Amino acid sequence: MANRFRASVPLTDDWQHFDFAVAGGVATVTLNRPEKLNPLTFESYADLRDLVLQLPYRDDIRVLVIRGKGKAFCAGGDVNEIIGELIKMRPRELIGFTKMTGDLIRAMREVPVPIISAIQGIAAGAGSVIALASDFRVVTRSARFAFLFTKVGLSGGDMGAAYLLPRMVGAGRATQLLMLGDTIDAATADSYGLVSQLVDDDGLDDAVASLAARLATGPALAYAQTKALITRELDMSLAGAMELDAMTQALLMTSDDHAEFHAAFNARRPPTWTGQ
Repeated sequence: MANRFRASVPLTDDWQHFDFAVAGGVATVTLNRPEKLNPLTFESYADLRDLVLQLPYRDDIRVLVIRGKGKAFCAGGDVNEIIGELIKMRPRELIGFTKMTGDLIRAMREVPVPIISAIQGIAAGAGSVIALASDFRVVTRSARFAFLFTKVGLSGGDMGAAYLLPRMVGAGRATQLLMLGDTIDAATADSYGLVSQLVDDDGLDDAVASLAARLATGPALAYAQTKALITRELDMSLAGAMELDAMTQALLMTSDDHAEFHAAFNARRPPTWTGQ
């Protein structure tokens, strides 16, 4: 379902390089190459980027869940299908690839739709950065993270990791994770601040479904603007941030959802959020 701000270019429901489903306002992307721990390819990178860019133009999606099929979330870029090809490419093609991967992460941070990564098994390389760029990371106790770019001879600051990770875990921890590239377990990741919710291995589906439903039925405008402020204010002065906060809050005070809270409070009932 498209909104009126979308014109001739059609929206896509038939994604070829991962499984995709929408139900109850929740879109779920499932990376579907479990035999190789769900690695990314040129095509799946491009499809993920294009999907995230389309989300603001769909009225049927309020939350995006990214997960992996089988025993892993995502082991990063496919060694042969990506790395094997990259070493044959000329600079123009290489820049095209690195810009594409960065465009995915930037789109994830800028899209107004909340994103949940459901993480079991390994989240490595690009998989770890996709998890990092999500708004929520629901993580099983047996999961592991690895920002392993230096272990393949590349910069640890790939796909925005050197921007996002220090802001989440601090410069010292980010230096350790990005420079050494070692694998850390879920408990360590939780202690560093990487984990939004740590769950038992058999509790991942229920925890993700509960969070996704809460976000899908909540005040969508409030969520979207909160995400936008978190992202934009990372590099703003205090004065600029306070001005942006004030303008945003004044705008939301005119919303139906804000009025609905007041009506529900006085009627002693739960609010019915419309995202308007």
